Amino acid sequence: MDDIGICSDTDRSGCETYNRRMTRQEWIAAREGDAVRTQIHYGREGAVTGEMQYVAQRENVAPELIRDEVARGRMIIPANVHHHNLQPMCIGIASKCKINANIGNSSTTSNIGEELEKLDYAVKFGADTVMDLSTGGDIPAIRKAIIEASPVPIGTVPIYEALSRVRRVEDLNINVILEVIEEQAEQGVDYMTIHAGVLVQYVPLTRNRITGIVSRGGSILAEWMVKNHKQNFLYEHYDAICKIFQKHDVSFSLGDGLRPGCLADASDAAQFAELKTLGELTRKAWEHNVQVMIEGPGHIPLDQIAMQVEKEREMCYEAPFYTLGPLVTDIAPGYDHITSAIGAAMIGWHGASMLCYVTPKEHLGLPNREDVKQGIIAYKIAAHAADVARHRPCARDRDDELSRERFSFFG
Repeated sequence: MDDIGICSDTDRSGCETYNRRMTRQEWIAAREGDAVRTQIHYGREGAVTGEMQYVAQRENVAPELIRDEVARGRMIIPANVHHHNLQPMCIGIASKCKINANIGNSSTTSNIGEELEKLDYAVKFGADTVMDLSTGGDIPAIRKAIIEASPVPIGTVPIYEALSRVRRVEDLNINVILEVIEEQAEQGVDYMTIHAGVLVQYVPLTRNRITGIVSRGGSILAEWMVKNHKQNFLYEHYDAICKIFQKHDVSFSLGDGLRPGCLADASDAAQFAELKTLGELTRKAWEHNVQVMIEGPGHIPLDQIAMQVEKEREMCYEAPFYTLGPLVTDIAPGYDHITSAIGAAMIGWHGASMLCYVTPKEHLGLPNREDVKQGIIAYKIAAHAADVARHRPCARDRDDELSRERFSFFG
């Protein structure tokens, strides 16, 4: 066992979990009295935290590189101080390309046991983070169980739970959303999707789109703004959200509520207007010593993928880019784990830091376990291809080893 509490692969059942929990609790306890306890704050102070050291070993790079990338905002370590059994990881251009898997129940299906099975399945097949997108049932209880069982960072979209606490969309308000955010942060959620860049003046820009607003969070806020004739309350009260995030070291995943839902809507005025606002919000979060990554599209033709990364890097000051796909064609429902993995490999090569998986059920229905498996496998291949293309440390080692063995066997 080494000095940061990781056991060998031959004994992962109890020893690794126990020591990881105890070590992370010790790291957190040692910083208990600090006024600010976020990873970006410590990085800016020149400190290498236990989480940074752990990540550096996983990435096979120097701890000082991790510290410097976190300090400049080009990398995040999503690690809520209440997620004690977390195995820290990083998301950023200087590290391996990561993948996220979505789980979560609906108002009519699933239970805690089924969600824990999905979590176990996702982690088993290689998800680096997992988002709980539950929209019904006892959402806090489901999330609590997921966090307690998860060694990987957990993300959420707080507006989903906030909507379950009011009668109509127009009844949403900042008090409800702040209450939900605080509760989720106290439970240990590591990053949250906040659609603060969907502004009321951007909604008309979507009128001529084929698919309009496809983001659930984006559509909820657009409806709220239109019905209440007010600006996005997430934008207007962003500082209050930042203060909660700083207190618990929750990372922003700034949501792309106006992402394109088809190729014809890609790279339009609505998408880039929101992206510019996300850049503004990134700088404001950094002023609060809060970590940030930027969510990205969606549906993008192959020839526009490089431009998407360049725009994000320029407008959002190199904050890590977290993309859904992108899907590079709209004609293959049922096979969108393939159409999106093509785009995912490309955008990972050009500089996206994390890829949100797409399953064969995208556009068709809720994924089952086999769909989850197929989505994760497709995205692990895409992320690995991106790592090889970017010449990341040790990325091609397994490829070369397999090639030698294959030649030896058949030669």
